[in-house]
Amino acid sequence: MPEMHFRVRWPDQSTSLCYSPSLVIKDFLKPGETYELNDFVSRSRTALDIASERVRQKYGYTCSSAMSQLAEIETIAARFSNAENPKVWVDEFIE
Repeated sequence: MPEMHFRVRWPDQSTSLCYSPSLVIKDFLKPGETYELNDFVSRSRTALDIASERVRQKYGYTCSSAMSQLAEIETIAARFSNAENPKVWVDEFIE
């Protein structure tokens, strides 16, 4: 199963290198695009849930790395929940 990484830039300009066990993330995020914080979290959740399910279908168990990545995204996003109009930038995909 092809895995990939994607780098995002948070509202405070810090970056995270994120993991997906599937290329499905490309269906939900685009490099160079900016997303409202809640939209980014929602898109990431959907994509990583799908990716984890694909792993389950192929190997018989869900992908704990995808779920850990989602938890990290949600934890970081929570830091900006009270910011005015927080945005997340998708810098790049790394395959």
